[in-house]
Amino acid sequence: MTLILAALAIAAPAVWPTLIENAVFIASIVLMGALFLACFLVPWERLPVNAHLVIPILDLLVIGLARNGAVPAVAGLGVLAIFPVIWLSASGSFVKTSILLSFFGPLLIGLPSLLQKFPRISPSDIATASLLPLMMLAVSLAIRFASANIRVQRQRLERKDAELRELLIESRNRERLLKTVLDTIDVGIVAVDAGGQNVLVNGQQKDFQRTASPAASGPVPEESQQLMFGQDKVTPLPADKRPIRRAVAGETFADYLVWIGEGPARRAVSTAARIIKNDDGGSSGAVVVYSDVTGLVEALAAKEELISNVSHEFRSPLMSVLGNVDLVLDEADGLSSTGVHRLEVVQRNAERLLSLVSDLLVSASTVLAVHPRRTDLAGLIETTIGSAQAQADATNVSLSADVPVPLWAHADPLRIAQALDNLVSNAIKYSPDGGAVTVRANSNDRWVQLQVQDTGMGISEEESARIFTRFFRTQAARKAEIPGVGLGLSITKTIVERHGGKISCTSTPGAGTTFTVILPVEGAAAL
Repeated sequence: MTLILAALAIAAPAVWPTLIENAVFIASIVLMGALFLACFLVPWERLPVNAHLVIPILDLLVIGLARNGAVPAVAGLGVLAIFPVIWLSASGSFVKTSILLSFFGPLLIGLPSLLQKFPRISPSDIATASLLPLMMLAVSLAIRFASANIRVQRQRLERKDAELRELLIESRNRERLLKTVLDTIDVGIVAVDAGGQNVLVNGQQKDFQRTASPAASGPVPEESQQLMFGQDKVTPLPADKRPIRRAVAGETFADYLVWIGEGPARRAVSTAARIIKNDDGGSSGAVVVYSDVTGLVEALAAKEELISNVSHEFRSPLMSVLGNVDLVLDEADGLSSTGVHRLEVVQRNAERLLSLVSDLLVSASTVLAVHPRRTDLAGLIETTIGSAQAQADATNVSLSADVPVPLWAHADPLRIAQALDNLVSNAIKYSPDGGAVTVRANSNDRWVQLQVQDTGMGISEEESARIFTRFFRTQAARKAEIPGVGLGLSITKTIVERHGGKISCTSTPGAGTTFTVILPVEGAAAL
């Protein structure tokens, strides 16, 4: 407003000479200059909060003087009232007063010109004099409503900002808590994105990475460059077989054993991976967990070595006992029937001990040799049933088979026969009060399914989950004093898995048990 009035004053001598002679107009220019200087010179910060609003109020007076002093040479200066109206309305203070000033201020500015026409005032003159006040009132109300809306929006934004700050503080606290927890546990954890880049690595995992690093110092290399070996501790793992690479490729796995590092610092690590799903159900990364199981692996190796050594030590004297008993029984003509009976008891128990020693040796073996070839399983099943018939007759158990002929599979006949013998023998043994044992089979172009079903004592769901664990025996078997040490099913599971197959157990206490074996038809694994 100052610039406009200053320009008007500068142009007046050349364009409107009469303005220079108008005392009212000159007074408005002087007062405007004084107000302009007051804006800079008065220490408003020391005065009450709304003291500066005196400036727009006095601006209305300046506009009134300028407008009425410049008429009729310059018309329309009353429109300058929009500046103080905006100032007063946008201040947010003295709402009612500012609204009244927005209407009556412009009205008073135009009132002198209206009164000069009295008593010849026409409706048109009244409308013209009322238009500017009404416009300024509309501007004031619009600014008031806009300001109120802005204040509401600002308050909402401030509340949102406060909530976001609280969430940020809480998020940081949780992040610190999570980091502390992850660095406290003795399990290595690494989270990667879909591209395989590390998102989170805890302290224990950093220790594992340093152990697997080829250099004692320097930056930690990527997984593909780390010292990582298979279960034989010698063969380096290919890049696509390493845990993080497998996880990024979308695999989910558990108990995947690898060896990291070299020399005395070498560690056995059990790894597991889970995929991170995004909203679309796709993979957005993975979490891989590393657990140091060196002590456990070494303990198991020592246990297996002990079992193997003890079994070997048992095997030699047992073979000697059996050999000598066989020689004596071959010349049993001079022995009494009681002596022969006692020797047969010795022979029977020695053979049982030899079978147990053989199972222990197989169980302790880290590598169970399997040599699969195209084999007719129907013949193996028939041989197994024939061998078990005497055992079944002794316990009043009926044996039957429902097997198509021929039944081809990619299998080692010696090992699969051993597995079938274990399953059928167990089915008969755990049907002590008689019953029925049935062997069924079916196949397609990819796999062969074998089932050994009995109607015996059955086992609970909890026990069926542990039935393939070495040395595990059910409570019912121990109570019934059924002989055994719990190795047969463990060996059977190992044989089946070495063929690329799978074995499972379903059972109902008192209603029998069904073991299902799946084997590949061709050389590739069926599952």
